[in-house]
Amino acid sequence: MPPQPDNPLRAAAQPVSGTRRRLGNQPFFFVLGVIAAIIFTIGWGAALFSYSGNTLGQVHHQTFAWRIVSDTEARISFQTNSSSGARCLIRAYDEYHVEVGTTEVTVEGGLREVEATIDTVRRATTVQVVSCREQAFSNEPVHK
Repeated sequence: MPPQPDNPLRAAAQPVSGTRRRLGNQPFFFVLGVIAAIIFTIGWGAALFSYSGNTLGQVHHQTFAWRIVSDTEARISFQTNSSSGARCLIRAYDEYHVEVGTTEVTVEGGLREVEATIDTVRRATTVQVVSCREQAFSNEPVHK
């Protein structure tokens, strides 16, 4: 049996590790982890913000209603929000999802409600705003 030390508490104490001796009691790794988490969160938020289409200067549009007036005409009501005016592409489709009519509408800047008529080659079943893009001022007729 090995000899017993005189003071059991002294023998139980372990030497301090090299990392702890160099850094002392400062929360170095905690601060480093918090900084990395903040950088990651900002980067992830910026990526989601740009991917979801929430970029500045983009035209937003929302369809309120559409109706089929006849075999050769359809109407749509929608709203746009742009800073300097927009040009919106509208398409009508038949029951087989084939395009049967298209038109472009120029809209003033700001929050605007628009009603447009689309001439079709045969009876449409669906009308939608395909896209709206920012436009500079032009001499074309503008919907208010």
